[in-house]
Amino acid sequence: MSPRKAAVLRDSGDGRSLREHLIAITERMISARGTAGLTVRAIARQAGVADGVLYNHFADKEELLANAIRAHVRTVERELGELPEPGTGTVEANLRAYLAYGLALHRAILPAFAGLLTQPTVLTKLAELGGHGEDWRDRLARYLHAERDLGRLAADAQLDAAAAMIVGVCHETVLPALFQHHGTAAALPSVESIVTTVLTGIGQ
Repeated sequence: MSPRKAAVLRDSGDGRSLREHLIAITERMISARGTAGLTVRAIARQAGVADGVLYNHFADKEELLANAIRAHVRTVERELGELPEPGTGTVEANLRAYLAYGLALHRAILPAFAGLLTQPTVLTKLAELGGHGEDWRDRLARYLHAERDLGRLAADAQLDAAAAMIVGVCHETVLPALFQHHGTAAALPSVESIVTTVLTGIGQ
């Protein structure tokens, strides 16, 4: 480890490795300004290292961005708090909480993803990082299956379809803003009406 690297880590005061330090700095920059126009030089200067140091820990800038975006999403999730556990409260109230959480999550991470439409490699590397089962949509699916196992949902309930509907509502809040290049999320029906429709359907 070079003296300069050692100084950077010593100044951070939290025992992180240099790789972790670079991810944390990039996450902070993404949170503040998104990914558009984010350069290796800007990241290196903010991190207090030479430009080439990044390539000692990441194959390319895209790999660093993917790791930082995943860290950013996890940070937002922690800030949003806990989700209801199966068997507690009512299913309707719990689904409202899951949907409200998902909407808040998608709106919070919109700026980070807005600059990735022209950077598909970052999205590919983000998908390759795995973490299956940790995402909000995975927790939603597990919640629905657990409630069915507890007998609080119909035994023949189409849970994958229900989860897809709820996730789709959250995507609807951000996709128009991404493709229309403005920061305004789509207007949607109320959380209560969406959950009621998922639970009761629209047939006579």
